[in-house]
Amino acid sequence: MTLTVTTPVTGAAQTGFTTPTYTLLTDVAPVVYGRQYAVSAVGGTQTGVRVHAVSDPFTATLQRAAVLKPLPAPNPVTLRYGSIPKNTTLINIRKGVNCAANQPPETMTCRLYIDTPAGADSFDAPNCRAALSLLIGVLSQISSGLGDTVVTGVP
Repeated sequence: MTLTVTTPVTGAAQTGFTTPTYTLLTDVAPVVYGRQYAVSAVGGTQTGVRVHAVSDPFTATLQRAAVLKPLPAPNPVTLRYGSIPKNTTLINIRKGVNCAANQPPETMTCRLYIDTPAGADSFDAPNCRAALSLLIGVLSQISSGLGDTVVTGVP
């Protein structure tokens, strides 16, 4: 599997953070076709950010579909495809967050699903890569604004 992260990870810009970094330890993924990492240390200025603990998680899980689906044969009469299956890649970030004083952390979950139509991986790889390139570029560009929106509720 090529969903491998090297440590430390340089975080994206967020309001109040200066050059955030995250040191990762390899963890046990909850699925066979996944990799999981736990944050063991943070760097830069991230006042109040806690590292991973059993009761206060800070993990990243990367997983591919358990069974990769191929493009099915077309209808022999019409030569058209019916339903085209999707192969799903998942990135799941879990972070313990406090909701009130004297309460245990609750888990915030950030999930990114990438549903790739079967066959596109080999027939149109450049455009699959272009979609991901744009996605990651947009996420990187809006990182601070997205954080502000999650915190303030204002888009």
